Amino acid sequence: MNLNERILEDLKTAMKARDSVALNVVRGLKSAIKYAAIEKLGAEGNLEDADVIVVVRREIKKRQDSVSSYQSAGRQDLADTESAEIAVLEKYLPAALSAAELDALVDSVIAEVGATSKKDMGAVMKLLQQRVAGRAAGGELSAAVGKRLS
Repeated sequence: MNLNERILEDLKTAMKARDSVALNVVRGLKSAIKYAAIEKLGAEGNLEDADVIVVVRREIKKRQDSVSSYQSAGRQDLADTESAEIAVLEKYLPAALSAAELDALVDSVIAEVGATSKKDMGAVMKLLQQRVAGRAAGGELSAAVGKRLS
């Protein structure tokens, strides 16, 4: 079952269970995926799993930004709601890489590309993002590469 089918099944399950948080989040995610598909492939296109993961990460990032904004404004109730939505979205992400796995992957990509300084970071990041395939956030990758190439 691909990610689009899984999201559709989870939408049906949330409807049957009357789980309003999951239902709203999955509906919003489905809509965001459809907008991304239209933008990339046209009205009849369907995104591959890798592209769906990018959309899921974008939705999580939006909610993480909201959590920090709500917490700084003293609205813990809204921050908790956003955190619950993040938990629903995170189940669509593949298993995250451990720190050791990420370090080993970064080292191997740097060696493969032959990077020696920060100016080579773009080439390293491009290849690394292909290899990671959504199992680590871009910020994590960037920090790990930056630490090695400094």
